[in-house]
Amino acid sequence: SLFTGDAGQGESNIRRWIIENDWLEAIVALPLNLFYNTGIATYVWVLSNRKPAHRKGQVQLIDASQWFKPLRKNLGKKNCELSPEDIERISRSFLDFQETPESKIFPNAAFGYWKVTVERPLRLHSQLTLKAIETLRFTSGDEDIRATLYEEFGDDLFTRFAKVSTALEQRLAEWGSDEDEDDDEAEGGTRKGVPEKKRKKLLDPKTWERDGRLVEVATKLRAALGEALFEDHNLFRDRVEAALKRAGIKLAAADRKQILKAVSWRDESAPPVIAKVHKPGKAKPDPLHGPFPLPSTAGRGIGGEGFVVEYEPDADLRDTEQVPLLEDGGPENDGILAFIRREVLPYTPDAWIKAEATRIGYEVSFTRHFYQPQPLRTLEEISADILAIEKEAEGLLDGLLKGSH
Repeated sequence: SLFTGDAGQGESNIRRWIIENDWLEAIVALPLNLFYNTGIATYVWVLSNRKPAHRKGQVQLIDASQWFKPLRKNLGKKNCELSPEDIERISRSFLDFQETPESKIFPNAAFGYWKVTVERPLRLHSQLTLKAIETLRFTSGDEDIRATLYEEFGDDLFTRFAKVSTALEQRLAEWGSDEDEDDDEAEGGTRKGVPEKKRKKLLDPKTWERDGRLVEVATKLRAALGEALFEDHNLFRDRVEAALKRAGIKLAAADRKQILKAVSWRDESAPPVIAKVHKPGKAKPDPLHGPFPLPSTAGRGIGGEGFVVEYEPDADLRDTEQVPLLEDGGPENDGILAFIRREVLPYTPDAWIKAEATRIGYEVSFTRHFYQPQPLRTLEEISADILAIEKEAEGLLDGLLKGSH
């Protein structure tokens, strides 16, 4: 395979191993429909662990896709063959090792690239509205099923589960159990069976108690902080922490995160969400790799001078870039940084590179290297066509007018 498989995946790693060990001498693109009952493109890889000195560090691509002899009669999908002259031409191109329209020579690294993950900061607005708090009631999953059960059994599911557990189990039994069915409603309003795994979770009182507590805590936070809109999630998070501390409420990190998520939403105008703060001297600012100098307007009660922050990445804005291994690195001799500065930062100045996610991949694209665009028609040819169409239209119009008389 020439290009299937992403950077770091099996196919790409095989290509990388072959090319970086300098075992690949050439790849020959054969004509289409050369074999029976398959129309896929075929390529011949010429491998050697004893490359001649003049071929070391280089790979030759030969486009022999147009060198063939048509068959008088198709054999399945096979409609051509290589004549002795075609085989001689391919062999001669390989042995000559020269640049021609059908033969191109590249350094090994020309086929490699870095797959770079580009992050952008999460930006959130937050507000403790009743509607947002209500979504916490079914945080444990299977929201549709839990909502239906809540309509029937009410708050007892959260506060007195033992009282309704028998009736709940009976209701789930009436719905049946089918591992292959999902939990949507079937035609005619009859609910499909609930898989055993979901059934066990629905009968676990701890899941209901947790959801009920999240609603209770969020309601207390709303009473303490009000329903004001926080355009800076960092400030909102600090206020929540302070309110929890004053109320003596202890929450697991996952539960705290769930509440914050339920009452927040993405907004590009908001300040970036801070994930980590480094005190002066503990880290150096490096915006291209994540650590940013802390703005004095961060609103966390700490000055910007000397402080360094890392922002929470926004998964919805995460992107990847393919940077050629031969990318000119400029004075820093770093092709990735040069590429990001030129192609990314002018459009998204808050972006940074997730260095630990960078992978090296290799692919070979004959289409890219041998692409020949169709020549554009000249203005004279286009003008002649327009005039011809106009004359034809005039003739048709004259015929219609004469016919009407």
